[in-house]
Amino acid sequence: MPMRKLGRPTAHRNAMLRGLVTYLIEKGQLETTYTRAKEISALADKMITLGKDGSLAAYRAALAFITKESVAKKLFDTIAPAYANVNGGYTQVYKMGPRRGDGAETAIVRLVKVGGDTEKKEFRHESTGLARCFFAPTGCPGMTRYALPCTGHGSPRVFR
Repeated sequence: MPMRKLGRPTAHRNAMLRGLVTYLIEKGQLETTYTRAKEISALADKMITLGKDGSLAAYRAALAFITKESVAKKLFDTIAPAYANVNGGYTQVYKMGPRRGDGAETAIVRLVKVGGDTEKKEFRHESTGLARCFFAPTGCPGMTRYALPCTGHGSPRVFR
């Protein structure tokens, strides 16, 4: 599958995507434009697949792409073993709407939680049918139409 060019020269695009994938693996989620998010999702899935392999060659291949050695170690020691029984689909991309200023479509990319996941029906409120804000486990009572953060957290852009 050909890669999107994202309006950048090849070297700049590769450096940008390497940095974003490193940040995603390090922090677990990030906010960016929708087209970048789709590219990051595919590349992060490939890195997690390398982590599941666990060989020295796979570690070196991941380290050639990931910009921080500590993040590569985290990938191989904690993240990849969590996805041992999962075949693909390690990331989720949520559309957030247009960005203020230039109107670019923004999105959140998250690593899918494994093991402690609840079914989708548990995220719905019984009377309204609205989804809970995904900060709900930390105490946010906010309700939104989609399972995205509500605006009750000071700023809706809390992922930077």
